[in-house]
Amino acid sequence: MVSYLWKNNDTIIYLQDTGGDENYHVFICDLLTESVIDATPFKGINTQIIHHLPHDSEHIIIATNQRSLELFDCYRLHIHTHKLTMIAENKGAITDWTCDHLGQVRIGIQTDGVNTSILYKEYNTDDFTLLLSTDFRNTFKPIVFHQDNKRIYVSSNIGQDKSQIYLIDPDRLDHKELIYAHEEVDIWSIKWSDKRQCMTGVEYTTDKTYVYYTDEYMQEIYTAVRILLPDDILQVRSMDDSETKIIFMNIGDRNRGKMYLYDTANKSLLLLSNLAPWLNPEHLCEMQYIQYTSRDGLTIPGYLTLPKNNTTQKLPVVINPHGGPWHRDVWGFNPELQFMASRGYAVLQMNYRGSIGYGRSFWESSFKQWGGTMQDDISDGVQWLIDRGTADPERIAIYGVSYGGYATLAGITFTPDLYACAIDYVGVSNLFTFLETIPPYWKPYLEMMYAMIGDPIEDKSLLIERSPVFHVDKIRCPLLVAQGANDPRVKKSESDQIVKALEDRGIQVEYIVKSNEGHGFNNEENRFEFYLALETFLNKYIGKIRVINDKVLKK
Repeated sequence: MVSYLWKNNDTIIYLQDTGGDENYHVFICDLLTESVIDATPFKGINTQIIHHLPHDSEHIIIATNQRSLELFDCYRLHIHTHKLTMIAENKGAITDWTCDHLGQVRIGIQTDGVNTSILYKEYNTDDFTLLLSTDFRNTFKPIVFHQDNKRIYVSSNIGQDKSQIYLIDPDRLDHKELIYAHEEVDIWSIKWSDKRQCMTGVEYTTDKTYVYYTDEYMQEIYTAVRILLPDDILQVRSMDDSETKIIFMNIGDRNRGKMYLYDTANKSLLLLSNLAPWLNPEHLCEMQYIQYTSRDGLTIPGYLTLPKNNTTQKLPVVINPHGGPWHRDVWGFNPELQFMASRGYAVLQMNYRGSIGYGRSFWESSFKQWGGTMQDDISDGVQWLIDRGTADPERIAIYGVSYGGYATLAGITFTPDLYACAIDYVGVSNLFTFLETIPPYWKPYLEMMYAMIGDPIEDKSLLIERSPVFHVDKIRCPLLVAQGANDPRVKKSESDQIVKALEDRGIQVEYIVKSNEGHGFNNEENRFEFYLALETFLNKYIGKIRVINDKVLKK
């Protein structure tokens, strides 16, 4: 299950795939009869929930690619009869849809791969018209319609480096109203009240994630709860239709999360659930916000987690670059970090160039830099840890998932002297085959991916240079590889290639493949097996008692 919503007091709607294939279906669960129905039982299709229609008790709006695997059409789904009624046909590479407050599809985002067109139609009309065109480097993202059902709140970076929140009138685009901006980071989302039909605040992430309330009612409630819960991050997770009973989540780096019910009538706060009562925060490790400077002068933000009660320098370290790569690490509870830190390892995460949220120029600086300056940012983080005395240069591992898996392979290929061992989890090894095997519904983005990663024809030499599978002769350290057989994003062939290339050189690789997993392991038994293997592997090569395989290290 990747997401769910309460449609009413008796019905839960959720998305679920099969074996990690990421072909999500809509399931409707009736709590009274305890029945669960797949409302989109079409083989090989994918589904998205577009709008939950809070004021319509019988329908939701979904998009599904049952007509064409590359295109998503919009349907109104009846939650009792499961009847699907098409309400917007995708007539050409529309990748996203937006509904107004009455459930009409009014905006479509269309792309040719590098250029984006915002299509708009008036209420109760049939035809979309072109509102605005930009290239993919310029963001113009519709978020929600204003309460007048005409104007639109959007996030845009057109004309500046950072994305900001604006209120625009489709009839007068040159008269946009700035709602909120932050000088350090992008702003992409707003908080919205379904009851009062108004914007209530914005969310942004610097060292941590913060909410700024523009609405007096919500600001007053947040302030009252913050007095009662002064520590860690405080998030509104849900509220009743009257907005008088609100569920808050309190979460931190050493707090998996606690759920509270706040009653505005009597201003009482009730603990509903501790998501991990077996974890004592006093036994967990602090996640520190850090910054260092890259070799070409960029400020690279990140997080450093040190083992509990550490009093020594020159620790064994796990370098943990995030996936994406156009994603970012954030401050909060991370079970992987706590697991590794509890075993005595320091863990460094870095938001290398290309990590999102830091503005357009920081993001664009990653284009065609897989294995290049993006990798330099990771290597510079390793050197920063060594220079400050935190890391034992002889006991540094690198471990990453997805793009982080690629960075892992690139790290041990292009900078083999830095790492004592490596763990590649669903990572890319060959940029050519990666681009050839993307899911069909990613095809509209292919030209954009060529611009950001490299064109297999025009940039052939670059992709050969940056693909670890073509340079396995440089790998000298032990490697653990984990892969889901059903992964639609990073195909199993990516892991097969690097494993075979190393084995052909006489180097044994620990390889874990699971037939019932996709892009990462979700089944509990598989996760247990993987983390046991990870712990054993790290302990063997960078732990307090190391067993060094001379044959592997000297190859």
